[in-house]
Amino acid sequence: MFLLLPTKGVSPERALLTIGSEILENLRNPMSISALWESFNDSHSRDNGTTRITFDWFSLAVSTLYAIKLIEETDAGYIKRANVP
Repeated sequence: MFLLLPTKGVSPERALLTIGSEILENLRNPMSISALWESFNDSHSRDNGTTRITFDWFSLAVSTLYAIKLIEETDAGYIKRANVP
């Protein structure tokens, strides 16, 4: 089961929406998924040295952001923030 929000079984640092917000902070310019992963990993390990996020959990958070239309794909195949009014 994948949880968007924290529960007693999922800490706030591992909730998909928390990770998604951290991803959006790293997504200032369009970038590839691998560049986004590296940027996220660098900033996340610097800020939360104890909580390691795996690539599959990261990709679920990216999928969540895409599903709720907060990110989109560019014509060149990069990921960017969606133009939200």
